[in-house]
Amino acid sequence: MATKLWGGRFAEKTAKEVDEFNASISFDYKLWPYDIEGSLAHVKMLARQKIISQKDSSSIQKGLKSIAQDIAQGRFEWKTDQEDVHLNIEAELIDRIGPVGGKLHTARSRNDQVALDARLYCRSQAKIILKELNNFQRVLVQLAEENIEVILPGYTHLQRAQPILLAHHLLAYVEMAARDSERICDALKRIEILPLGAGALAGTTFPIDRHFVAKELGFSRVSNNSLDSVSDRDFMIELLSACALILTHLSRLSEELILWSSFEFFFVALPDNFCTGSSMMPQKKNPDIPELIRGKTGRVFGNLMGLLTVMKGLPLAYNKDMQEDKEGLFDSVETTQTCLRIMTLMLQKTKFRAEVMKKATQEGFVLATDLADYLVTKGIPFRDAHHIVGQAVLYCQTKNKTLEDLSLEELQKMSKAIEQDVFSWLNIENAVNRRKSFGGTAKSEVKKQISQIKKRL
Repeated sequence: MATKLWGGRFAEKTAKEVDEFNASISFDYKLWPYDIEGSLAHVKMLARQKIISQKDSSSIQKGLKSIAQDIAQGRFEWKTDQEDVHLNIEAELIDRIGPVGGKLHTARSRNDQVALDARLYCRSQAKIILKELNNFQRVLVQLAEENIEVILPGYTHLQRAQPILLAHHLLAYVEMAARDSERICDALKRIEILPLGAGALAGTTFPIDRHFVAKELGFSRVSNNSLDSVSDRDFMIELLSACALILTHLSRLSEELILWSSFEFFFVALPDNFCTGSSMMPQKKNPDIPELIRGKTGRVFGNLMGLLTVMKGLPLAYNKDMQEDKEGLFDSVETTQTCLRIMTLMLQKTKFRAEVMKKATQEGFVLATDLADYLVTKGIPFRDAHHIVGQAVLYCQTKNKTLEDLSLEELQKMSKAIEQDVFSWLNIENAVNRRKSFGGTAKSEVKKQISQIKKRL
C-alpha cells in the first residue's frame, strides 16, 4: 500500500534525500489555519452541491476542527514524509475519521488549494500591516502636535536649506505611510479573488459552486481562468512590493534618527531601553533599533527580487519552482509588521532637543531664499534677486557673519531696493509662518494637516 496520498502510480518508495529536499512542511505549516478554513468552506460546498453526503461533510468538518484544535495547542506532529501542510492535514484527517476523509479532496488539487491558502494568508497579514501602519501614523501625529513650536533646518543634499517645523517634517512620514496603506488596500482587491475550483489547471468535472465558496470565505470575486488561477503569484509580488516600500520609508526615517542622535547633530534623544551599549567603550549609546530596521530593509528587497526571479520564466501552469514563493513571503510580511511595531514603540519615547534644532537654523544661511523672496516683493525679478542674495552670502562668509547680522547699510550695498522692513523677513519664526501655501510648513497649515490626518485615521 502506498504511503503517499499521491503514491499509487509509483513502484518505488521515495528516497529519503528526496523527501527532505522536496518537503516544504518546515515553513508552510504556517498556512495551517488557512488550509483548514479553505477546506471547511470547500467541504460545505461539496455537500450543498450533493457531490458528497451531508453526513460525510459533517464528519469531515468535525475532523478538521479537531485537527485545528490540536495544532493550535501544540499537540500536532508535522511529518516530513507528508511533504507539506496540505498532505499532513489530509493524512491526519483520514487517520482520524477513516476513508471518508479522502472525500475532502474531491474536485480539488493542491495547486488551487495552495493558491487559496496563500491568498487567505496574504489577506490576514495585510490587515495586520494596515493596523500597524495606522498606529505608526497616530504616533507621528501625536509627536507633531507635541512639537508644533519646534523649528529646525530642512535639508536638501544633507545641507541646511530652509527652516521648517519639526511637526511638518514628521507629517511627511505620515503621508508616506498613508500611501503605503493605500497600496496595501489596493493589493487586497487582487488578493481577495478565489482560485479554488480551478483544480490542477483545467477546472473540474464536478458541479461545484465556486461563488458559494467565495462568499463563505469573504472573497469579493472568483477567478476567471483556471490556468491563471494556479500559475501566478502576482498578488504575492504586489504585497511584497508594498512591504518593500514600507521598509524604504522606515529605513529613511531610521537613517535620520541615526544621524540626529549623533553628537554631530544632537537633535534627538532615543530612549535608553531601545538602545544598546558597547562591550568596550563605556560612553556609547548605540541606535541599534533604527540600524536594524535599515538593515532588514535589504532582506525585504531581496525577497521581492527572489519571487520575481522565480516567476519570470515559468510556463503555464503550476511548477514546483513556485514552492519557493512562501519563505520570502512569510519573512517579508513578518519583518514589515515587526519593524512597524518597534519603530512605533520607540517613537513614543523619543525626545527632540528643540533648542539644539533652533540653534542649527542660525547657521547655513537658511534665510537666503526668504531674502530673495523679499527682493521679489520689491519688484526685482527672482533670477536677479537670487544673484544678489548669492553675493550677500559670499560677503557674509568673508566677514564671518550671518544674513541676520548684516546692518541695513550693508544690505543696501547689495540692493537699493532693501528697506527697514527686510528684518521681519530675516526672522526664523516669520520665515516658517510665511509659508502658508497649501501643504506648506507654516504653523497654520501644519495644524490643518494634523486635523485632516486625524479625520482620515
